[in-house]
Amino acid sequence: MTPAQYVQERAAKSGSSFYYAFLFLPPQRRAAITAFYAFCREVDDVVDETHDPSVAAAKLGWWRQEVDEAYAGRPSHPVTQALLPLTAEFDIRADHLQAVIQGCQIDLEQTRFLDYAGLERYCHLVAGVVGEVAANIFGRTEAATVQYAHRLGRAMQLTNIIRDVGDDARRGRIYLPLDELQRFGVKAAELLRREAPWGYSDRFDALMRFQAERAHATYDEALALLPEADRAAQKPGLMMANIYRTLLRDIEAQGFQVLHQRTSLTPLRKLWIAARTHVAGR
Repeated sequence: MTPAQYVQERAAKSGSSFYYAFLFLPPQRRAAITAFYAFCREVDDVVDETHDPSVAAAKLGWWRQEVDEAYAGRPSHPVTQALLPLTAEFDIRADHLQAVIQGCQIDLEQTRFLDYAGLERYCHLVAGVVGEVAANIFGRTEAATVQYAHRLGRAMQLTNIIRDVGDDARRGRIYLPLDELQRFGVKAAELLRREAPWGYSDRFDALMRFQAERAHATYDEALALLPEADRAAQKPGLMMANIYRTLLRDIEAQGFQVLHQRTSLTPLRKLWIAARTHVAGR
């Protein structure tokens, strides 16, 4: 299997909403975003699929070294072998990749965030930087597009956090800021236990509505930052935004039933949203 085949298979198997946006890109840009996405998946899976923290830490250390070796012209992993030839053309820097690894290191070292400021820093590393790299690959002419991409990445990460409250609780993780749990009278232990009736309450509903409103505001802020000159090139990002925002609205319509289930969109629906965005341009 060639490096290009490896990253393509990695991206296709993920079932991620991002994959549907990649389909509309020209071949060279599609190759770059697919390789970068495969890198993000490899690093993220270190934390999600490695049960021994010391082993996970060692694997992240290996990836840090692999990034350094790759940018010195010595990539050894299929992902970096696929990505390295495209880094100069699309301004994918070593510090971008190291930031993603650092975000996963935070996942490994802490399971709580005291306040939104701490969560914002985490979102910057695991989603904002990813948005910047994606925007570079899609094509941009304006500096303001970087700010749009960072803000959009944060909005999508906030959506992930809302969707995954139950899944994260099963892993002993709470990404909702603890001071906000306290403000709405929701105890961390309630989320972690997930006992019937699954911890749902008026308090939990109010907390989640607050989270959703902030996510929607972040989407609006991001879209307002996108320069008109780069709108056509950034259509893949807009596809992802529309898919994620549709997911958020579905979660809201279902009454934030996120403790015992994981809401998702069907592949056909994701493809329809991507195609509709491609035609409409927004």
